[in-house]
Parts: sequence; structure tokens; C-alpha cells
Amino acid sequence: MPLPSVRPGSTGAVYFSLLGPLSAVADGRPLPLGPRKQRLVLATLLSRPNTPVPVDVLTDVVWPEGPPRTARKNLQVYVSAARALFGAVDGGGRDRVVHDCGGYRLRVEEGELDILRFRTLARAGRAAGERGDLRTAARLLREALDLWGERPPLHDLRDSAGVAEEAERLEARCLTVYEDWAEAEIETGRAGAAVDGLRDLVERHPFRERLRAAWMNSLHQTGRQAEALAVYDDYRQLLARELGLEPSPAMAGLYRAMLGEGRAVRPAGSGNAACGVSLPADSRHFTGREDELARLIDVSGRPDGAVLVVSGPAGVGKSALAVRAAHLLADGFPDGRVHVRARREDGAARARNDMLDELGRLCGVGGSGRPDPVRAENAWQDWLSRHRALIVLDDVADEVSVRGLLPRSGRCSVVLTARGQLAGLESVHRTALAAPEDDEALELLGTLIGEDRLRTDRPAALRIVRACGCLPLAVAVSGMRLAVLRHLPLAEYADRLDDPTAALDELVAGDVSVRSRLAAGWRDLGARDRGALVRLAGLPWDGAFTLERAMAALDRDERGTIRAVEALIDTGAVTSPTGEVTAHAALYEVPRLLCLYVREEAAGPGTAGVREAPLLFGSGASRLFS
Repeated sequence: MPLPSVRPGSTGAVYFSLLGPLSAVADGRPLPLGPRKQRLVLATLLSRPNTPVPVDVLTDVVWPEGPPRTARKNLQVYVSAARALFGAVDGGGRDRVVHDCGGYRLRVEEGELDILRFRTLARAGRAAGERGDLRTAARLLREALDLWGERPPLHDLRDSAGVAEEAERLEARCLTVYEDWAEAEIETGRAGAAVDGLRDLVERHPFRERLRAAWMNSLHQTGRQAEALAVYDDYRQLLARELGLEPSPAMAGLYRAMLGEGRAVRPAGSGNAACGVSLPADSRHFTGREDELARLIDVSGRPDGAVLVVSGPAGVGKSALAVRAAHLLADGFPDGRVHVRARREDGAARARNDMLDELGRLCGVGGSGRPDPVRAENAWQDWLSRHRALIVLDDVADEVSVRGLLPRSGRCSVVLTARGQLAGLESVHRTALAAPEDDEALELLGTLIGEDRLRTDRPAALRIVRACGCLPLAVAVSGMRLAVLRHLPLAEYADRLDDPTAALDELVAGDVSVRSRLAAGWRDLGARDRGALVRLAGLPWDGAFTLERAMAALDRDERGTIRAVEALIDTGAVTSPTGEVTAHAALYEVPRLLCLYVREEAAGPGTAGVREAPLLFGSGASRLFS
């Protein structure tokens, strides 16, 4: 990916930094950012650049113990101060901080904010590494790390729980980039450049195994074998003392290799894995999702294993994210990485025993034939307890189908992808995916049709991704279609997608159809959920609706409406443009393409399931067809 020729501060008069204490400069001079509460608001807006931040989120950040009666007015004062800050340096205060979707959005360019520049450099560095150009990768990753100060991000405001959460997310991203950089330097024979920094970071993050493995390798490559072995021994004692665990097989294998004075390598173990690697190919067009990917790698790669649910509406990119993470986690799972589909080709859920049989075949568990299900499950659990493997269960329909497949002990990790949130599973980590922002959707489209073609009519390309609701599946199908129809102007294709009667017909590329994916989600819904979704999809589509509008559409009181919306949130059919997907969010939405599909079903022969729920229909049903 080519890097834009932009330097901090080159595209505007102001430059903000979050990778350290919150700070700002204009023309080389520090800017006063005001009292603490004003700084908290500014830090929160900057940590989510170009994205609406709900008023409730800002309120919780500033007044975690409970807001005063004047909270909303005070918040407006702090926002006005932020506008004044921009107005003083570039005259665009009101255009910079805008009220949007029940919150505030701060518009900022890459050259004006360090975390945006960091993201671009990190993405380019990883792309170079995937091409095998490790020297370029190391250089670009080092440039990204130079933006990160010696102290943790936003360390001066971490006494606010809301800011602390954002700061920890930023720090985790920085640590992952540091690990990428250190491994690139080691593999190019320049371990000396990384050894001292790795020591300092391991002291601050003693349980982060990938950091420690890189430190061991850097010490070994610079001829300090005794120190490298001591790093492992310290880690083994720390795990035993604090967690009652042993180092992973990958770390143990690295230690044994160093004892034999072999050449130090990254701690991989797939060569003698118990079940090897059975993963779909990693998509060459994967873009964005850096925060979600970093969390997935961090949680799934923990030494004691973890179960993580990645949820979101159909086509939002859950499977692509899980597969990308599984490929990147090769070093941490020496006993194998496997992927199992949780549905049949027709979209129906597979039985648990069917998936258990497949897992057994892939990982060599049990003998031939079809053993007793209880014995098969016990054998699988025994295997999980003795190995370190990563299992991806893709497109899970419900909790019942996977309960016996999840580890009860040991150090295996499982990633589940599902449209619903699988709320009945205990002791799991959760990541909910929403449609990406415009820039990431445009980047995906550009990888499929070519950056040159995208630049010929960027406004039309933006119309295309927005007509797709920025849904990765729909954007990808558009890209595949346009890659074949080279003669078709982007503006003409955008016009087709803007037509609600034709959009779903246009989103077909060969055997890949957005409509069929939406149909699978529709079939999963019960009659009452279908009825509620039909009426919500019948609202005039302007991007979002409030709880009050939902109450009117469903003809229910507040409690009944909340229950109906909660049920649809759990299936992934209702989301929130603010990212706060709860039944008390300020705004909700039925994504545009799902809206179009549901309206088709309501108008055609597919309404049988809707008619089974007569209590949900009333005098407002005619709005479905407006």
C-alpha cells in the first residue's frame, strides 16, 4: 500500500498527540488545552477520530460517579472550547466539531493526529512484511513506533475509566506493532536494534509472551545465550508463581532450540503439530479492522487460552477477521489451527456431534467409526486439556451447538463467529463488529478495482460504499462486479445501487450474492422477531431511529419495545451507528441492505413467517410500503 506523502502538521496548522500525554501544537508552539474535564472530552473525541461519540459516552468519561444536573450544559461548554481551539488556529472550529447521530464528531486529518499517522505506517509496514520485504517493513514500523513516546498513551488522564479503556486499546496496538518491528529486525539479522527496548517492555508487560520470545531471540542472536535462557527461566517461574501455569509449547520449543545452540527462530511449532493447520486462505483484500484484530490476537493468544465470540450482522467480515487472526497466531499454537464451519451449505445449523466428528478427524481424536457421543466429547475435552491449539468455529447458530466443543481446561483457544451474540455462553470474551467507516470501505473497494480507477471518481466510489452500508461483503461484491465490468462508470453503478428496487439485484458476482446471505439471516429469525423487523424496516430509512420511533412502529409500550429491540440486537438484525449496541442506545438502525431485503419479503410470498405473528401488526403496517 503506497504511503501518502504527509508529515505531522503538514496538512493543517494544528497537531495532536495521544501516544503519550495529551498534547497539541500549532506552528511549533504548545497549545493550552484547558482544565481537566475539558481535556477528557477532547481526548475522547480524538481517540475516536471522524466518528460520532455519543453524549452518554462523553458524560460517563467526565463524570464516572454520576453526572450533575448541569452535565449536558457543561458538556456543551467543553465542546464549544474545542471548537474555539480549532477556530483560533485554522478558523474552522464549527466545521471541525459537529453534532452528529446523538453525539459529537471531531473531523481531523491524518497529518493532524498521531494515531492516524501511526495506523497508516503500521498498515504499510505489515503489508511490506507480507510481501517478504522485511527491511522495508522494519523501517515503516519503526517510523510508526517513533510516534509513540516512552510513556503509555494518555497516561496523564488514565484516572478516568473511560479514557483509561481507550488508552489501553491504543497501548495494545502499539505493543503489537513493536512486536512486528522487533521480529522483522531479528529476521533481517539486526537483533541488536531491538534488544534494549524489548527488555524495557517485558518489564512493563511481563506476561506478554510474544514480547518475551522476541527478547529471547534478540539476546540469542547477539551472542548472549545465557541471558536468553535466563529470560525463559524467569518467565517459567513467574507463570508458576502467579498463575499456576507452564510456558506454552512454542516457548518451550524455543528454549530447547537455544539449549541446543541452534539458530534462534520465531517460536513456531506447526511442523510437529498434533493436528496441523486446516484454515481457509487468508484474503489478499483484507483491510482495516486494526483495533479488532489486535484485540483478537491479544485475547486468543493468551498463555492460558481463551474463548472469544466475534458477533455482527451477516456480511460484516466476521469470518475474514477470524481467519486473518488465526493465520497471524501461527507462533502461539504449535499443536494446530483448525477451522470448522458450523452450518451446512444450505445455511442450516450443523449438529454438535457432526462438528465433533470433524474436529476429531482433523485432530486425530478417537478411533474409527462413530463412537458414543458422550465418550467422543470426553475424548475431545481430554485432547483440549493436553494441547495448545486454536479452533475457529465459524458462523455458529446458537449456544447449544457448541457448548460441548469449548475447552473446560487447558491452554487451547476458540474463536466463535456468529450473527447473534451467543449470550448464553459464560466466561467468554466478546467483540461486536459494526460496518467499517467510509475510508476503510473505500480502501477495500480500491484493492478490488484498483486505486487508479477509484481516484478517477472518488465521490461516486463513496456513493457506492455508502449505498452498500459500508458492509464489507456488499463492498467486495461491488468490487468484484466492477472489476469485470471495466467499461461501467462508477457513477452509473452508484446510481444503480441508489435505486432501492434494484440494489440487491446489482449485488451479485458469480455465485456470491448479498441477497442469499441476508436470506440466511432472515431464516434464522422466529416469527415474532420477523414481525418486529418488518415494521422497523418499514420506517423511512434515514440512517437511524430512536426508541420513541420504534415504540410507534411496533405499537408497544417502552418495556415491550425494548424487549423486541433487544431480541433483534442479539440476532445482529439491529445495530447502532454509534457503536453502543444496547437496548438503551441513543440510536438504532436496520442496515440499509437488510431493510431492502425485509421489505421485499414483506411485499412478496416470503411473508408467511410474518403472518404467523398477528399481534405485532396494527394500523401502522401500511408504512411498510411507503
